Amino acid sequence: MTAVFRVGLVRLVSRTTSQSPCLLQAQANALPAAFQRCSISGKTMRGGPRVPKAAPYPYKTKKYSVFNSFFDKTSKRFDENSKVICVEGPIAAGKTKFAQELAEELDMQYYPAVDLDQIYINPYGYDMRKLDPELPPSCRSYDVKNFCLDPNHDLAAQFQIRMYMLRYEQYIDALQHIFSTGQGVVLERSPFSDFVFAEAMFRQGYLSRGARSVYNELRSNTIGELLKPHLVIYLDLPVEAVKKQIKTRNVDYEVQSKVFSDAYLRDLDQLYKQQYLKDIAGHAELLIYDWTAGGEAEVVVEDIERIDFNQYESDPHNKKMIDWRFPLETEWTEARIKYCHEKPDLMNYFNVPRFDVPELLRNADDSKVWRDVWYNAPGMKYRPGYNADVGDTGLLTKTKIGVNEAI
Repeated sequence: MTAVFRVGLVRLVSRTTSQSPCLLQAQANALPAAFQRCSISGKTMRGGPRVPKAAPYPYKTKKYSVFNSFFDKTSKRFDENSKVICVEGPIAAGKTKFAQELAEELDMQYYPAVDLDQIYINPYGYDMRKLDPELPPSCRSYDVKNFCLDPNHDLAAQFQIRMYMLRYEQYIDALQHIFSTGQGVVLERSPFSDFVFAEAMFRQGYLSRGARSVYNELRSNTIGELLKPHLVIYLDLPVEAVKKQIKTRNVDYEVQSKVFSDAYLRDLDQLYKQQYLKDIAGHAELLIYDWTAGGEAEVVVEDIERIDFNQYESDPHNKKMIDWRFPLETEWTEARIKYCHEKPDLMNYFNVPRFDVPELLRNADDSKVWRDVWYNAPGMKYRPGYNADVGDTGLLTKTKIGVNEAI
């Protein structure tokens, strides 16, 4: 009900009686074109760094609500580079280096691949994995290193669900950035491709049928809330090349891993190409490169600059870029409020009550032990900024809990 009231209020205030029907239609036609009126351009084509149309909104420290929308419009910051680009590919393909170089050349914000450090290292830098000896087995840490060495562990299902949640949360952060600053974003993997890993785990017996069912239910309950990317870049390597790259980068738990068998890597390759890429190509532009011998980001940028993103505006029935077609300023504003002001609500969509999968449950005694140990660790007793035991000061004068933090 609150969301309905908010949408109605935004549209009511944005409407003025002096606007004629012709003017409203002109606005409806102009806004999407202003957002995607030409191709993405790199620094070389522009002749220098990107010049923002308007000062960035400080979304990390200031919420964007209905009230703020009256004074700060959204589309005024958009230019041809206000796009979401996702870099995908198999393990050890060189995605990190390429995505960083691409973001640098396009003057976009880079978002690295997520990992469980975002959960296990608290805001004060304390590694919560140090608490494992004090915790029961069902409550101990389990990250990518543990998965590589022991993929059949009961916590593998929880690990994959957490990875999806982290990618989902990061994607919301990326949308916050593009809506608040106008600067495009480059992400290393996305929540849209995460199912590839869950399905490969299921095929190899690392994920039970029940856990897979929970994952799919969570995904179907959440993924529709996000705007799909404008462009997906897939760096392709055959299985043998992937295995060679894993050995070359010599990460001990990857080299010793039981996971990266030919069967698992073939499943990933097949799921990426036959399901994810096939589906996302109907919504976004897709570029695929043979990355067996590596490649140059500059060459990819030249290919990106040739893509005409404006071509889809003329056909309202074309599904490509349909997520990003907002005819009116009020619709841009509503989307911005959703991602910048209502992130805790979006994360609450993960609260799907499923109690039929044993490996995703803890008993009451284990939960009590976990809570007592976890929330007595350094910096964990209270919200960040309110923990005197780790040096926080001015506790009596603080009145805010932080942007996008659940109450």
